Amino acid sequence: MCTPSGVWGTILKDEGLIKKLLRGSVVFRSLKFRIFIIVLLVGIIPSSVLRALLIRSYESRAVNQRITDITNQCNILCGRLFEAGFLDDTKDELINDELSLLSNLYDGRVLIIDDDFRIIKDTYDMSVGRTMVSKEVIACLNGSSNMNRYDPEYGYVEVTVPVTDGKGAIHGAMVASGSTDYIKTNRVNLNHRAWIVEITVGIFVLVIAYALSSTLLLPFDRVRTAISSAKEGYISELKRVEVPDYTETGEIMDAFYLLLDQIREADEAREEFVANVSHELKTPLASMKVLSDSIRNEENVPVEMYREFMNDIAEEVDRENQIITDLLEIVKLEKQTDRLVTEPTDLDDILNEIIKMLEPLAGKKGIGLTYEKLKSVTAEVDRQKLSRALMNIVENAIKYNKDFGWVKITLDHDIQFAIITISDGGIGIPQDVVGRIFDRFYRADKSHSNEIGGNGLGLAISRSTILLHKGSVKVTSIEGEGSTFTVKIPLVYEK
Repeated sequence: MCTPSGVWGTILKDEGLIKKLLRGSVVFRSLKFRIFIIVLLVGIIPSSVLRALLIRSYESRAVNQRITDITNQCNILCGRLFEAGFLDDTKDELINDELSLLSNLYDGRVLIIDDDFRIIKDTYDMSVGRTMVSKEVIACLNGSSNMNRYDPEYGYVEVTVPVTDGKGAIHGAMVASGSTDYIKTNRVNLNHRAWIVEITVGIFVLVIAYALSSTLLLPFDRVRTAISSAKEGYISELKRVEVPDYTETGEIMDAFYLLLDQIREADEAREEFVANVSHELKTPLASMKVLSDSIRNEENVPVEMYREFMNDIAEEVDRENQIITDLLEIVKLEKQTDRLVTEPTDLDDILNEIIKMLEPLAGKKGIGLTYEKLKSVTAEVDRQKLSRALMNIVENAIKYNKDFGWVKITLDHDIQFAIITISDGGIGIPQDVVGRIFDRFYRADKSHSNEIGGNGLGLAISRSTILLHKGSVKVTSIEGEGSTFTVKIPLVYEK
């Protein structure tokens, strides 16, 4: 049969069961409910403990007082017993009356035992002549004084006091017992009154717990209302709600509005992206429309003009196709659906290939393209993707440069990263737009964008590729003086 303590022990050991109960109920997961329970327990448990301690303290003091009273009476009588020679002759009526009075006073029994452990007097007249050998009597006759014990089950205390002569010699022992029924009765009455007080306190604590749990969570209700308003789609019209009641609610609202600002920025970026995509895709289509209309509306179009227009249309188709290809690549990179095929690669080889491919472009503008390898670096990278990402940055450094300017590439490494620095003495980037140059379709120098060419996706692809490699890219720039791109790639790619 399983005892209650065994059941509770099993439940407490089964942490999974407790977690299931807490997670399975909406009520148990409620912070309001938990605050209510905590306050309730903090109020009720101390009162219950106090009630138990009070009852136990009363019982202990009452029993000790009972023992002290009986012991004092016995000590007085023991001195008179020896003087009256009661151990030799138990017919002394005065002593017998006093012993009977003591027995009746404490609703108990008195036994007089000589040094041979023989009972010579029993106020109940039941055990005279018998031998009484108990550890208390033995200890008392051997010199231990005032031996006593309390039996709560049968409701009495027992005191054993030595009978001595004037010189301290022990000649016998007195065993006196007294009833403790009145202590039990008083304890029951006291316990009843304590329960009434505890129930009253419990009801009061219950009200306080409910009021506190409701009041303490009011700031969180305001937080929930603000978040619900945003959930309904009123982000643009949502006014900032301050909830400074608690440090936590203030931090939650700060984090919420920071997230809200990011959502707004994301919405604005999405709208701008859609507008840019529409513009970039519409421009080639418009050019093709104009060219095709020109051919269609002209009669007897010369073959040379027809061929020229068709070449122009083909270029616009290629441009549109490139935009779509770049967009799809960015989407795959950002969603990480385009997995990297990494292998140990000498980055010096990649940079030398980029220099070789872009030297003709730099030569057209008279730009000096230099490369410095400070240390040999081998890293686990996707050679093709990283090569294109770095080429986009170097190509931009050439395109957005001054005539007869310079571009310098350096290769180095530290303990964790390969470090590639691409510096130029070009037109630079205004400080207010440095953080946006990696946005899709964004061009810092829009006035020269048509002359320079491109679709504004190169740096966005570069950044997504570098992030996919678990790396980073940072840019510093001074308008009119040039820019520096610092690319860090982990030496070992962690999948």
